[in-house]
Amino acid sequence: MADMVGTRMIADGKNARQLFEEVMSNPARRKFGFGEKLAIVNVDVQQSYTRTDLFKTAYETDPRQIEYINTISRLARERGMPVIWSRVAYKADAGDAGVWGTRTDTEDSLQNIKYGSERHAFDGRCDIHPDDLEYTKRMPSAFFETPLASYLTFHRVDTVVVTGGSTSGCVRATAVDALSHGYRAIVPIETCADKHESYHFANLTDLQLKYADVEPVQTVIDWLEAR
Repeated sequence: MADMVGTRMIADGKNARQLFEEVMSNPARRKFGFGEKLAIVNVDVQQSYTRTDLFKTAYETDPRQIEYINTISRLARERGMPVIWSRVAYKADAGDAGVWGTRTDTEDSLQNIKYGSERHAFDGRCDIHPDDLEYTKRMPSAFFETPLASYLTFHRVDTVVVTGGSTSGCVRATAVDALSHGYRAIVPIETCADKHESYHFANLTDLQLKYADVEPVQTVIDWLEAR
């Protein structure tokens, strides 16, 4: 019988946070790095997912998340780099939610975020400027059937910084699509949030290992301030 060439799935008892810290502390951690021009893509920073005082669907990981998002968005804007804000909502009968809207059907379900509703509204703490790009999407990725790809092409962007929520959902989907479109993808840790630390850290680990550079937000701040 031939020896195994690969390896069996590892089960070492480490939790998601421990695995993330182990990956991030590796001095040989490979990076895509920054290119010449970045865009800040703030994914679904809307009340349905940020206002824990209003909605059961909301979550908070770092209490300064939106502050950090505003900071890197301001720095990018001041340097002539694009800032984008996406959010999710559906028409009255949710007929545009597709199969994604069939998993559950409660008041809190995804497809029941309606255009113009309080759940659809951006969090009032977000510092959104008139020249920022805003749009509503209907699927996880901020790229899917949206103006994002053509907007980034027009602005000659080569690096996409993805913030928002959830880490395991729309942030991850957007970062993977950014890579698939040929962009360097960067995910600042403190700017992302999820409902459970297991989902949050497991997906940050997977993004770092495969699809993006997962970095402290200060790394993005330092790069922008040096421009």
